[in-house]
Amino acid sequence: MTEARRRIRCAIYTRKSSEEGLEQEFNSLDAQREACEAYIASQRHEGWLTMREGYDDGGFSGGNLDRPGLQNLLEDIRAGLVDVIVVYKIDRLSRSLMDFARLVEVFDKHKVTFVSVTQSFNTTTSMGRLTLNVLLSFAQFEREVTGERIRDKIAASRAKGMWMGGFVPWGYDAVDRKLVINEAEAAQIRFIFERFVELGSATRLTRELVRKGITNKRGRPIDKGFLYKLFRNRVYLGEAVHKGTSYPGEHQAIIDQPLWDKVHSILKISPRVRANNTRAQTPALLKGLIFTDTGIAMTPTHTRKGERLYRYYISMDALRNRGTEGQDSIVRLNAGVIESAVVQKIRQLLRAPEIAAKACAALKAARSGFTENDVAGALATFDSFWDNLFPAEQDRTARLLIERVVVSQEGMSLDLRTSGLSSLVSDMLQLPKLDKAA
Repeated sequence: MTEARRRIRCAIYTRKSSEEGLEQEFNSLDAQREACEAYIASQRHEGWLTMREGYDDGGFSGGNLDRPGLQNLLEDIRAGLVDVIVVYKIDRLSRSLMDFARLVEVFDKHKVTFVSVTQSFNTTTSMGRLTLNVLLSFAQFEREVTGERIRDKIAASRAKGMWMGGFVPWGYDAVDRKLVINEAEAAQIRFIFERFVELGSATRLTRELVRKGITNKRGRPIDKGFLYKLFRNRVYLGEAVHKGTSYPGEHQAIIDQPLWDKVHSILKISPRVRANNTRAQTPALLKGLIFTDTGIAMTPTHTRKGERLYRYYISMDALRNRGTEGQDSIVRLNAGVIESAVVQKIRQLLRAPEIAAKACAALKAARSGFTENDVAGALATFDSFWDNLFPAEQDRTARLLIERVVVSQEGMSLDLRTSGLSSLVSDMLQLPKLDKAA
């Protein structure tokens, strides 16, 4: 009897650096696989069999090992499922000498050999390994020279103001490999620049954009980080930038130089200073609503230390230098702390079922077609609703809801103005205003 020939499991690996042509019915990866399958078929007498699994990387560079097809292949090698790796050319596996050395280490550890269909050599001998290293050195040299050539081409093209592809900036469309203004998006860009000059605050502008439903080119909400990148993108001045150097671009500008200069003069001011200026111009949230437990009104005031602004509520007795000795009444409170505590208390109250019932009753008295579930659902979104309001709108909402805030040494109490609940829910549901004359 003859000894049964051992089956040798052959895994075919294919790779193409660019995605160009991969959509074709028969592409480069198919051609590589066909050549490898033919080679394996020629070694069938040695027990070679093609594995069904495909290990293909279309559109991935050979300069690193971060490729899904290659990683799947390495996992199967570690699992003991592969005996031989078959490639069309060595550089399909890797173009980096260092990376290939790591791959060979994995192959040797798991007793896996590899074959190049178009390059015949034996890696089990010292001469074969030398030949392999020479081939890989030339492959790495070719990759580096190609990279330098591409970088030089990009630099020269950018210096001529050409757009070299990539993600199309918001405000433009790509037409025949050139940037062309998208008028609808360009109007939004101009609005953002002009509105920032008016507000002087990226935080307030972000809230306004979210409320208006303005999103970026990818349809995502705009945050402060995106705004700052937008304001520093010189493409909107009609320029092309390469490695920090600006060149006149082939495309038209969306923003003129005077508006750009106004925005950047604001950006030069410290964000903390701009924030303090914004707070100083913002109405005090609890003005006319906060009292001590002895019934004395507290009024907003502030002081400055350098660039920093400190806001307080101080009792009228203390402000008028009336004696408070021997009394336990509150004299002065940090404005930010007490305002945050009041807002948090409102959030808690609006979650209570009895408040939803009162709001529903108040709303039904003016309108019809609403259930308590509708009102409760609206009140459940109060947190995000409040966070997206302008300071002036927060001030108006606070006056709708707050009857009186009383502070003492023991804590703080809040009387809710239930009559304002219907107006609040109407705002949250974005209902049209009722005609008061009706």
